[in-house]
Amino acid sequence: MDRNGIVEHFIRVRDGLTVFAAEYPAVGPQTGGDPLLPVICLPGLSRNSRDFHRFAQAISTDQAKPRRVIAIDYRGRGRSDWDSDPSRYQLSVEAGDVLEICNALDIDAAIFVGTSRGGLILHLLPGMAPDLSRGNILNDIGPVIEIDGLLAIARYLNNEGRYPSWRAAATALKMLHGPAFPALEAADWDEMALSLYRQADSVILPDFDPALVAPLLELSAATPLADLWPLFERLRDRPLMVIRGETSTLLSQETVDAMAGRHPALQSLTVAGQGHAPLLHLPGVIAPIKAFLATLD
Repeated sequence: MDRNGIVEHFIRVRDGLTVFAAEYPAVGPQTGGDPLLPVICLPGLSRNSRDFHRFAQAISTDQAKPRRVIAIDYRGRGRSDWDSDPSRYQLSVEAGDVLEICNALDIDAAIFVGTSRGGLILHLLPGMAPDLSRGNILNDIGPVIEIDGLLAIARYLNNEGRYPSWRAAATALKMLHGPAFPALEAADWDEMALSLYRQADSVILPDFDPALVAPLLELSAATPLADLWPLFERLRDRPLMVIRGETSTLLSQETVDAMAGRHPALQSLTVAGQGHAPLLHLPGVIAPIKAFLATLD
């Protein structure tokens, strides 16, 4: 356990790679009955477990219902091993890693939070482990992905730079994403830099395997994307919350409306002043999430 109370897990998966998971134990009294369902956090394409640090702290120390929280680094991100075979950077492999982490940590039922790519993995899990998920939160992702938003992600990941200081990294993030995130303050950009980058000697650089970007560079505006609606149907029998950034270019309001038409109990939240993907620990976001979680035990 590190000085912040985080339990660090390094788990060897089926093909020999070691993947990392950060566990935030529930802090506070559990009021009778069975233990509360844990929350498992799945980050975006190039993101890692640190993306959820403030969110995990808020959930694990909640005064009314503190929950165990697990945040995962997929292979090739954060503190997990990079894969020598880049073709294994795919959703089905990463979903398999998630299941192995759950097994290693003795988790047979949980609530999942999936940001962007993490939400796509959530579409796969019911077909792989039907009883594992008891509820899902999709953060700025759905069964229809807007190609313009995906191409924008490809462009900025391909142009990720190296920075001489953490301040320079935070400044670059604000310059790039600031127009879509007017709600963020200086401290938010500093925290984002710490979650997205790592320090190697005197250089601040992206904390992911650059090979992740290659498949995105093959996309164009004419590229047909997979139809994920059949996979979304598998999420209909469990509680679902969808969070959309007000300025998101990846998840449209039309898609959220269509999701609600197919899942009548769906809860949706549009986050003002944020784009792809909303920070979940900020005021106006964390309270509705806690309310949703409270309905799942």
